[in-house]
Amino acid sequence: MNLVEKERNVGATPTGASDRESAAKAVQEMFTSIAPRYDLLNHVLSFNIDRLWWWRTARRFDVILKRPGVRVLDLCCGTGDMAFALRRRAGLANVKILGADFSHAMLQRAAQKGSAATAGKETGPAPSLRWVEADALRLPFPDGHFGLVTSAFGFRNLADYDAGLREIVRVLGPGGECGILDFGEPRGLIGEVYRVYFKKVLPAIGTLISGVRGPYAYLPASVERFPAPDQMMARMKQAGLAEVSWTPYTMGVAGLYRGVKAS
Repeated sequence: MNLVEKERNVGATPTGASDRESAAKAVQEMFTSIAPRYDLLNHVLSFNIDRLWWWRTARRFDVILKRPGVRVLDLCCGTGDMAFALRRRAGLANVKILGADFSHAMLQRAAQKGSAATAGKETGPAPSLRWVEADALRLPFPDGHFGLVTSAFGFRNLADYDAGLREIVRVLGPGGECGILDFGEPRGLIGEVYRVYFKKVLPAIGTLISGVRGPYAYLPASVERFPAPDQMMARMKQAGLAEVSWTPYTMGVAGLYRGVKAS
């Protein structure tokens, strides 16, 4: 897919989807189908590097996570790994973290992981962490409610990228920050090797372990359709974010987009 086609893409378009509503429904059904094996597959298919990406992303928002009473939204949170990374980074700070996703099965898994992580531990001051079932394109939160909105490997699956960015900006308070962690497409020899793995090996392993073919055939296509970094940053600026940047992780296999809502 060339850069012009990428730039024109409205959002994710799974096979068979003809409009925004059908695309969103197809994505929701795909992620619900793989929820039981989602974490295992993430770690296996990324060679556990995904843990480093979450940690690096959470670390980039240290200043915000230390603000007393700040509210944080982790959008398209899946089984909660980004939200957990934010909570660990916040330490004992009085931070309210909310994980939102439109897959009930994913949120159930996130809640189970959270309960297992705190079982047997003494209670004490710590950031609060809650889960809510919500559509990223129609968030049930008031304007300016959050100081930080993150999304890790979920934004790419939205049926409308620009609408998703507008919702993020809407729920951010003045000076609030946005962090979107997602896959990229490395260049050069590394890129060639990566594409063979991503398009051939990864779908085969994912299908074998999960028993479901659709999601792991869709994954490479969704990354290929996603806007290139310069196009994504242009969309962020158009949505109302300033100080926009992109930081590549692991030679561009993934990367973090950041932006600030103007005061």
